Amino acid sequence: MLPKGIKLAYIFAVSNAVIIGFSFLFTKIALGYAEPLDTLTYRFAASFIMISVPVAFGWVKLSYRGKPLYKLLLLATMYPLGFFTLQAFGLQRSTSAEGGILYAFTPVVTLLLASLFLKERTTLPQKLSIFLSVFGVVFIFIMKKSSFDLSNIMGILLLFLTCVAFAGYSVLARSLVQQFSPAEISYFMMTVGFATFLVVSMISHATRGTLGDLLHPLSSGTFITAILYLGVVASLVTTLMTNYILTQIEASVMSVFTNLAVIVSIAAGAIFLGEGVTLYHWIGSLLIIAGVIGTNRLGQKRNRTCNKL
Repeated sequence: MLPKGIKLAYIFAVSNAVIIGFSFLFTKIALGYAEPLDTLTYRFAASFIMISVPVAFGWVKLSYRGKPLYKLLLLATMYPLGFFTLQAFGLQRSTSAEGGILYAFTPVVTLLLASLFLKERTTLPQKLSIFLSVFGVVFIFIMKKSSFDLSNIMGILLLFLTCVAFAGYSVLARSLVQQFSPAEISYFMMTVGFATFLVVSMISHATRGTLGDLLHPLSSGTFITAILYLGVVASLVTTLMTNYILTQIEASVMSVFTNLAVIVSIAAGAIFLGEGVTLYHWIGSLLIIAGVIGTNRLGQKRNRTCNKL
């Protein structure tokens, strides 16, 4: 039997994948009403306001005194700042399909960084399972006749750097959970994200003389609903869960769960957008699921043995 904390971490990991999978749908909705930068500003405004309420009332205690805040700033630079900025500019110069393929390599990059900086060790079957999950995602996109256009090399490079940014966040957060609580990490990240995107967005509008346009999307209830999902659920809740997950399981193991989001996004597209689901979607999804299960199950025996020593 797995310890209660690790069980909860696995539940959170799957929940994260489901939430992120649906976030693509809500992002499409939000972008129909606002520019990408404005969307990020509202997204992190919702996150910041929501997490500030329990902090203001004293329901959540934060203590940063004597702790290495520069490490938290580095963490926030990787995610959300680096990840979302690189993603926005990367998608301007490439396709969403290329973004999906490259994002699938996040577990591989995380595996390498975790091995290098955290000295995490994974078995050969676990490594093969991670690559199986990645192949499942790539298989789906290849069968959709998605491919790399080398003329979009700058966009492809930026999208690959989003993998590095998220992998770096996972690895650094894994080490910081020894010094900060999940709430402390999350509050700092949401604050930096909101402040930075707000300032950049306002400067962008001010230089173009369109500052008034920043408030226009708020007249739409659909936009507000999408932003609440993206800000509160897809940003704040997933960040809190991720920071908890990293207190229980390795960064390399957690990262493979991100590929489950592809399955959820396929299901969401089929249910809400009427997109077709074909045989290759099923095959790719089974490969992803097999890879996730293999990464976790094939490492449990070794982990239990290590714990007994």
